[in-house]
Amino acid sequence: MNIEEAVRAVPESAWHKSSYSSCAGGECVEVATDATAVHIRDSKDITQSTLTTSPAAWAAFIGFAITQAS
Repeated sequence: MNIEEAVRAVPESAWHKSSYSSCAGGECVEVATDATAVHIRDSKDITQSTLTTSPAAWAAFIGFAITQAS
């Protein structure tokens, strides 16, 4: 199974929209996680490519983003 097949295998119910996203447009991100990967997509156009990363890389990104926001 390649990355593209794995992303297609993510059920729609697994995707969670960012609490910072609004219904007014703009930056909308959805994330789906499993034991081996974190999938990130643009919620405004879910037909576009999905970014897939390791849980460790995602945790490092979130940690960095939190420190930059404060």
